Amino acid sequence: MSKGIYVATIEPNSGKSVVVLGLMRMLLGKTAKVGYFRPIIEDSINGEPDNHINTVVSYFDMDIEYNKTYAFTRSEALNLYNQDKSGHVIDEIIKKYKKLENRYDFVLVEGTDFSHENSSLELDINIIISKNLGLPVIIVSHGDNKSPEDIVDSVQLAFNTYKEDVDVLSIMTNKIDASLQTELKNQLRERISDINDISVIPKVKSLENPTIKEIVKKLEGTILFGKELINNQSESFSVGAMQLRNYLTHLEENGLVITPGDRADLILGALQANISKNYPKISGIILTGGLIPEPPILKLIEGLSSIVPIISVKGGTFAITNEIGKIKSKIYADNLDKIQTSIATFEKYVDTEKLANDLITFQSDIFTPRMFQYTLLQRALKDKKHIVLPEGYDERVLRATARLVDAQVVEITLIGEADEIREQIDKLDIPLDLSKIHIVSPSTSPHFEDYARTLYELRKHKNVNMQMARDMMEDVSYFGTMMIYKGHADGMVSGAVHTTQHTLRPALQFIKTKPGVNIVSSVFFMCLEDRVSIFGDCAINPNPNAEQLAEIAISSAITAQDFGIEPKVAMLSYSSGVSGKGADVDKVRTATEIAKAKMPDLKIEGPIQYDAAVDMRIGKSKLPESEVAGQASVLIFPDLNTGNNTYKAVQRETGALAIGPMLQGLNKPVNDLSRGCTSDDIYSTVIITAIQAQDF
Repeated sequence: MSKGIYVATIEPNSGKSVVVLGLMRMLLGKTAKVGYFRPIIEDSINGEPDNHINTVVSYFDMDIEYNKTYAFTRSEALNLYNQDKSGHVIDEIIKKYKKLENRYDFVLVEGTDFSHENSSLELDINIIISKNLGLPVIIVSHGDNKSPEDIVDSVQLAFNTYKEDVDVLSIMTNKIDASLQTELKNQLRERISDINDISVIPKVKSLENPTIKEIVKKLEGTILFGKELINNQSESFSVGAMQLRNYLTHLEENGLVITPGDRADLILGALQANISKNYPKISGIILTGGLIPEPPILKLIEGLSSIVPIISVKGGTFAITNEIGKIKSKIYADNLDKIQTSIATFEKYVDTEKLANDLITFQSDIFTPRMFQYTLLQRALKDKKHIVLPEGYDERVLRATARLVDAQVVEITLIGEADEIREQIDKLDIPLDLSKIHIVSPSTSPHFEDYARTLYELRKHKNVNMQMARDMMEDVSYFGTMMIYKGHADGMVSGAVHTTQHTLRPALQFIKTKPGVNIVSSVFFMCLEDRVSIFGDCAINPNPNAEQLAEIAISSAITAQDFGIEPKVAMLSYSSGVSGKGADVDKVRTATEIAKAKMPDLKIEGPIQYDAAVDMRIGKSKLPESEVAGQASVLIFPDLNTGNNTYKAVQRETGALAIGPMLQGLNKPVNDLSRGCTSDDIYSTVIITAIQAQDF
């Protein structure tokens, strides 16, 4: 079941508030604890809270702090985008949403308002956010002053754009002429046949009409009288510039009177007409030109038994009339009539039972890199571990360390001379506070002799003497590995500078493998656009035999499970199923059989080609009965040559984030980096190492 829904509009003034209010009422009828979140809100005017948030939270009396209901203002988000920090925006949005998701049974997420010019950027941002939150989307549009054909074209374009990346649960088209409802709904269903939840909501006049409060705010007016009736709605407006006897015939029900402030005859006449049974009620009076009626007139008005709002504004009558005509009405917290009308309208024209059932049964297959990284970070934070980084002078290691310190996710020891590390971070302008990490030099460490003696005892059967042990302990890889062995650190990450052999030799000599494990192997977490796959073995074993390949598959499946990925294992080869022949494909076939025998409940398929493993259409055509074909999450390569080249090709050609390699099978976590790694790679690998250490 999804724990949230994302409401996204495709244009300004779509009537999104009607949908949000109606949804919130529906959700509160199904579950007790519903949260509300807006990833990006409009910039605050005079420190006022966001109107959408204020309206929803206050009307439904929600127990939620204002600063937890949004992540960024529009200017904050755009500023970060302009600095090429879009990743930071998404990370912070995920972080804030996840906190609400943990607290509430369900979270209603409302997208941006499309109130500015760059609508294509805004569309992209809403797609990226909903995708990274893993939420299904309700697309909202309006049909005001549009033909049915134009409405269908714009909705279909938006639907096609969204469905490439996210699941669209429903389409709701708002502000439709009642006479076009049936025709439009039929056209939408015909053109967008792969979604069956389409709602067409007609225009509701009372929702479109601005209130006096909105007019005052737009015109920066001054309320002279009738403040208690500020929520009166103006269904029409007329200019009083003629004789009173002629103007009275132009008054309409709930109409707004616009007249210069010195026309006492029209002001008093309109007020008298408002209380007369023979004339329509008016909503208010706008006095133009910045003119205030004279004191005797004001005194007369004060004494009337019923007074509508009277507002004084600057500006000429013609200009003010044009401004009022442009006002787009909105729903706000203290306008209860509009809120209740919105909810009633939603419930009348939307099949809420079907929508609620669709939400309950919805399951998303999307798992983005940002979501995966957030999940890793949260897991690491639950049980903070101590990781040693032997390559303490490398710029990438130092930059990654600065990020890890800021995140407070692990305890870090750098191996090296403190003065040289300090000189390096000053030269490179790296914001790393050395007081928040440990720095150790092997030769001056108080543990040096103990470490050397321990190594001697462990390796003397291999003709290692005490002097040799001391010499070996001067090496940063041996020293870092011994820290783990002695319990002075929980894991080690190295290889940015050193070779794989240099990093792993000490681990294989005295950390050794887990009981029952015969081979150390590696996996990469391949963070593709909409999923995370595990590739193994792409870093350690050049040409594993069938038994070793089976063990790599089982270890990789366990790793997948440990990291929240359902293991569906594809044993890759140049052939799928039973058709292929030859020693290479036979090895994969035998390895698959061994893995099945050792782990009968494992979903595993082999031999299978890469395209059949990851593409549902191809997978079902080649292996129609397979539980793995087309949906493999763990891909096991037959040899190092194939695996290493494939992971690098996928990484470079798709822009996928490759986290790893992570080593499997050791008694304590030691992970080897590629010498071409980035600081991001190191950051992610340290976090994975910390999570591995939680199991020891």
